[in-house]
Parts: sequence; C-alpha cells; structure tokens
Amino acid sequence: MPAPVTDPPATAAEELPPAAAARSPWWRFALLVALLAAAAGSLLLWSPTALLDGGLADRMPGYWFAPLFATVYAVGTLAFVPRPALNAAAGLLLGIQQGVPLAVLGTTLGAAMAFALGRGLGRDALRPYLRGRVLGPLDRRFTEQGFRSVLVLRLLPGMPFQAANYGAAFSGVRFLPFLSATAIGVVPTTAVYVTAAASAGEPGSAAFLVSAGVIALLVLGSAVGLWRAAAARRRSRAA
Repeated sequence: MPAPVTDPPATAAEELPPAAAARSPWWRFALLVALLAAAAGSLLLWSPTALLDGGLADRMPGYWFAPLFATVYAVGTLAFVPRPALNAAAGLLLGIQQGVPLAVLGTTLGAAMAFALGRGLGRDALRPYLRGRVLGPLDRRFTEQGFRSVLVLRLLPGMPFQAANYGAAFSGVRFLPFLSATAIGVVPTTAVYVTAAASAGEPGSAAFLVSAGVIALLVLGSAVGLWRAAAARRRSRAA
C-alpha cells in the first residue's frame, strides 16, 4: 500500500501568524530606517536652519518661541542636519545668552527622540550583533557605566551626533544617564559654535577669535582621530 503523501514541514516564517510577523524585530528596524529616510528626505521641502534664521522670533508670541525653537532644532537633528549649522542659526538669531541654552535644549530633545526611536524600533533586531569580541566589551561598558561613557562621547571632537544617539540606544545604557550626560556633554561645543556665529559681525572681537580658535582645534582633533582610527584598522588587518 503506498505511503500517504504529506505536506513538507512549515518553515519558521510560515508558522508565524501575520500579527506575529508584523511584530518581528526586523519589521520594526525597517520602520526605523524608513522614518529616518523620510526625515532626511523632508529637507527637500523645508530647511530647519532657514526656518530658525528666518524671522521666527518676530512671527511667534514670546511664550511659544522657546519650545518651538527647541522642537525645530530637535527635528533638524533627526533629519541629520549638522549641529554646527543649527548652532550657528541659534547664534545669529538669538545671540549668546538665549542661543546657548535653547540650542542645548534642542540638542537634548533631539537626542531623546533618537534614543526612543532606536530603543523602541531597532534595539531588538541589532542586539544579537553586540555580543562579539569587539562590540561586546563596548556594550558592557555602556551598560555598567552609562553616564560616563555617553559623556565621553559627547565631549569627543568629531563624534557624529546621531551615531552616538543610536549607538547608545542599541546598547544597554539607561535613558536618564544617557539624557543627563548628553545635556552636560554638549554644552562646550554648543557654546563655541553659538558664540562664533553671534560674534561673526565683529571678527576682531575676543569672543569671535577665541571661539574660532576652539573650532579650529576641534576640526584638527577630529582629523587626528579619524587618522588614528584608520591606522588602527590597518594594523588590525595586517595582524
């Protein structure tokens, strides 16, 4: 008697119901990528720096201006607008006294938004890749010394802002240490760029000369850091 024909066993993907497949970590990661791409693409339709530097203060009531400025700044960071450009807009529009605290507030808000997106949509998918020989120790350091690790990242010249945000979100660092270290760590570079833009009308002033000199040192430090990282990668490949 011939054996009955049976269907082949279902694969793991086929066994998942549609609702479970929709909750897959990789679907959430794909949503994160789509949201970030949409934010970056939106710059074809609007410019945060143009909006911040385009008479925004004259068109808004005083009590709405500060939160609106911080929100536009934060969304600009999510759209990958360089922070020096946003800080320059803050300095040109608001001066030093108002520009520095509002730029720090916008930076911190943007970091919080990026952290929430990365932790909620991307961490589960990428978490298994943080257990290797290279990334595993870094993940443990961020988990055990979150505030100190994030603070060092914020103070390092040339460290990409969003890379630090999502790197922290994918690691085990907690939200409050991340946020407090960000709010403290971004103050020096923010103050330098805001001051340079606010005093650009007086290029001979002490404020402009000092801030411009610090910016030159930051650029030099970033170049040296990139060169050393490239040299380290070449040595690791040769070993």
